[in-house]
Amino acid sequence: MKAALIRRHGGPEVVEVVERDAPRPGPGELAVEVAAAGVNFIDVYQRQGLYPLELPAVLGNEGAGTVVAVGEGVQAISVGDKVAWTGVLGSYSSVALVPAAMAVGVPDGTDVRVAAAVMLQGMTAHYLSHSTWAIGPGDVAVVHAAAGGVGLLLTQMAKQRGGRVVATASTGQKRDLATGAGADRAVPYDQMPAAVAELSEGRGANVVYDGVGRSTFDRSLSVLAPRGMLVLYGQSSGPVPPFDLQRLNAGGSLFITRPSLGHYISTRTDLESRARDLFAWVLQGKLDVRIGGLYALDDVRNAHQDLEARRTTGKLLLIP
Repeated sequence: MKAALIRRHGGPEVVEVVERDAPRPGPGELAVEVAAAGVNFIDVYQRQGLYPLELPAVLGNEGAGTVVAVGEGVQAISVGDKVAWTGVLGSYSSVALVPAAMAVGVPDGTDVRVAAAVMLQGMTAHYLSHSTWAIGPGDVAVVHAAAGGVGLLLTQMAKQRGGRVVATASTGQKRDLATGAGADRAVPYDQMPAAVAELSEGRGANVVYDGVGRSTFDRSLSVLAPRGMLVLYGQSSGPVPPFDLQRLNAGGSLFITRPSLGHYISTRTDLESRARDLFAWVLQGKLDVRIGGLYALDDVRNAHQDLEARRTTGKLLLIP
């Protein structure tokens, strides 16, 4: 089988695709023939060393495919079942080892590539909009990088919950995608404060969902209404420097949080509940999952380059 691994941290050039023996599942594990593996910024951060890994390491944290072997003690999943997962390192491979406790069944009628595409980013959008700040009717929400994989899904979920969305994106084409996902306003980053003021009638945003980080942080904080929340869930432009907490008081008793998906699917109940919602919405046509690029495993470096350069929209998938 093939796998894309790194032996040192660095740029896309450190990723190499190698041939290796297919793994055998241990107790509580599944061996899954990977139909598609998601490409995400966490993979970039791990490759760069921002989130250090024990090396050498096979990259990739998300995917979907068909179970080809089950380990001792696995009862609810059988060979031939289609499953999807997130948070499992080593997904950039032809066959991945997946803990059964972290796999969810892919419902009949669901495209397995869509299942791979919706796991990490869909669950992220779910916990952001349903748990971190549970959007209510009339809430004004800012969604940065709204044409990305999380952004498009988050915009749709915010609208489903009755929110009003100001979406930011760097190009007209990307802003059109955000509008198509339901955004009330889709604007360049520098026009976001004016759009928030207009949509909120001067009150400010209840929540800003910011996966960009350094370049958007100050502006994000500045547009919040009193007791609003800045949800900093990524750092595609770089990490946010330390800041004076007194700014939260001066801004109106503001909140800021830095969540991660793992803490929101740490129990089997949470994992299954969020997956059940996502797959139901996909099957019902309530959630449009945009797959913006398909890459062969051998093209993994190009996938990382395109993601980092923000040349992409929606979800990127590797097809082993």
